[in-house]
Amino acid sequence: MMDLYTKTSIQTSKGITKAYSTSFSLGILGLSKPLRDPIYAVYGFVRVADEIVDTFHGTNQRDLLERFWADTDRAIDEGISTNPVLHAFQYVVNAYQIDRGLINTFLRSMEMDLEDRTYDQSAYEQYILGSAEVVGLMCLKVFVKGDQAQYDALTPYAMKLGSAFQKINFLRDVAADFQSLGRTYFPNVDLAQFDDDAKMAIERDIERDFRKGYEGILRLPKGSRFGVYIAYMYYYALFQKIMRTPSSEVFSSRIRISNRKKYRLFASSFVRHALNLL
Repeated sequence: MMDLYTKTSIQTSKGITKAYSTSFSLGILGLSKPLRDPIYAVYGFVRVADEIVDTFHGTNQRDLLERFWADTDRAIDEGISTNPVLHAFQYVVNAYQIDRGLINTFLRSMEMDLEDRTYDQSAYEQYILGSAEVVGLMCLKVFVKGDQAQYDALTPYAMKLGSAFQKINFLRDVAADFQSLGRTYFPNVDLAQFDDDAKMAIERDIERDFRKGYEGILRLPKGSRFGVYIAYMYYYALFQKIMRTPSSEVFSSRIRISNRKKYRLFASSFVRHALNLL
């Protein structure tokens, strides 16, 4: 019966993934079948933590996050949780030996979001590490299936790709983060005077991360390469659209990629992958 509960718990995280992110759902479909459920479990965990700090307004968010953190530790230690998302996550953490340090670094970054703040360079780098880079490393642990040498070799590339994705999220959501949540992630940027020069400087930084991340995609095991490439193509298309958009419009509206275009990207990425054209 435990197998049934674990399977059902993973289905819960799969449902969360599909409800919250079309792009990541498509990316996961590009993974080999044995890798999909573990990545759904990682995404479900990350999403719930993010929702606690971003959308559970009118509640004691700090207390909720502290309880979620304690419940996560207990689930991993005991190998079981009555919370299906945490049960699915602990199963993957224990099966793939995901470092607890990665999990704690992620949760500390969520804790940072509980305060309105303007980030300096050090805090910005700390937040990127926790909110994005270590999530990429959790997924990498699944992709390499216990091959520590391969994990170590791919670590810097996975971190840069996660960094690029998160910085694009920041740029896409810059208005909402600043106006609604009181957050200014980009250091040394006065959002009250946000202009094309400031935007271009951020974009150059993102482009460097993208180049490094793409090198890593080419080195991934075959079972994970296509799925990660799909996510890369989606984010790069979003990045290109943001680059074409004036800073004033980026600051006043949320730039999106339509679901129709996402499906076209999936199809074109499949062709490139099948023809070994990555």
